[in-house]
Amino acid sequence: MELSDEHLQGEVLAGQPGGAIVRRSILPGGVRVLTESMPGQRSATLGFWVGVGSRDEAEGQHGSTHFLEHLLFKGTPRRSALDIAAAFDEVGGESNAATAKESTCYYARVLDVDLPMAIDVIADMVTSAVLDPEELESEREVILEELAMDGDDPTDVAHEKFVATVLGDHPLGRPIGGTAETIRGVARESVWEHYQRFYRPEELVVTAAGGLDHAQVCRMVLTALHRAGWALDPHQAPRPRRSGELAQITGTPGVQVVPRTVEQANVIVGCPAFAANDERRFTMSVLNAILGGGMSSRLFQEIREKRGLAYSTYSFSSAFADAGYFGMYAGCSPAKVQQVLELMVQELEKLAADGVSEQELRKATGQLSGGIVLALEDTGSRMSRLGRAELVAGEFMDIDETLERIHAVTAAQVRDLARELAAAPRSVTVVGPFEETETFGF
Repeated sequence: MELSDEHLQGEVLAGQPGGAIVRRSILPGGVRVLTESMPGQRSATLGFWVGVGSRDEAEGQHGSTHFLEHLLFKGTPRRSALDIAAAFDEVGGESNAATAKESTCYYARVLDVDLPMAIDVIADMVTSAVLDPEELESEREVILEELAMDGDDPTDVAHEKFVATVLGDHPLGRPIGGTAETIRGVARESVWEHYQRFYRPEELVVTAAGGLDHAQVCRMVLTALHRAGWALDPHQAPRPRRSGELAQITGTPGVQVVPRTVEQANVIVGCPAFAANDERRFTMSVLNAILGGGMSSRLFQEIREKRGLAYSTYSFSSAFADAGYFGMYAGCSPAKVQQVLELMVQELEKLAADGVSEQELRKATGQLSGGIVLALEDTGSRMSRLGRAELVAGEFMDIDETLERIHAVTAAQVRDLARELAAAPRSVTVVGPFEETETFGF
């Protein structure tokens, strides 16, 4: 199907500083293409996103999304695994993939002149993976080694256990990579079924940023998908975004201990929070900057600088379409766990009771503003921002508007959110040399 230049130019979503322009097109099949052309850039970063993550796996398919991330690099009818790797190596480019709870992205960074090659190779991988049985069994062992490596990291274990504790039996509470048991048990047929179900035109979002032309990117994507044999129905609409209706979270307040023989205990305390498109997400960013977002944050100053109880301590939050969580982390001597836990809770409660000063608020908004702008200095960050905007937000917010929303957060809003978090039932996760029945006074 021949498309006009006007159609391929798409909708202009925003003009960015430096002359960058963000455009969006919907191609036949419901394929969405978003680009940010950046004048003067000699490189480009490309991402092929599928709106499927670990939360979408059916029973018997747990771990399949991450399994596919590995297997799509293992060959197609047109290319072997070596061909895929060599295509990027011989132009000095790089390619990789990332699996999350709600999406999977296959991406590459190359010189602008090599963007056609990158589109062709990644489109081939996404549309035409063979999932060779021998390669699958070999990669099964690789993934088991990866899970074992993560399992040897007590910080990773603490975060995984914390999320599972807070989100309970909701699919978001499952580990992204599956478990050793599910990876050993998942059959090729189950992985193949998962692939066929979700890797479809209406699920696909292609984003690119750097030295590029939007219409040319659209043409190259269409050519690559036609070559793969994908049926691109001109009347097919993109798959609707996930519902933002809040999930029923059945987490487990209280203390969960993971016994490990380690020199340093890993401690997390937190609670459920709100979903990704909640208006309070900007307030949460400011709260985290004040509470645990840097060396001048309250947690860092109180726990590390004043008392020397931990090397690393911070606060964090994560949000999905219909749920989210907030937490505070510290790594400390096992003998100091109870004291550190009490101090983390106290700092949150102080924030809830006394609020923040105007000086703290200015510092936090300045820290966030600088971080946002500096993070967008490379094409990879901008490519990822386009993907998140399309799959999660449903709208693109330019840098100026984002900064305005950050600076619009008030001290009263930070205090109100802190009060909500401080009043929520707390889940505590501790990884260290303790008995499972240890409560640490909570």
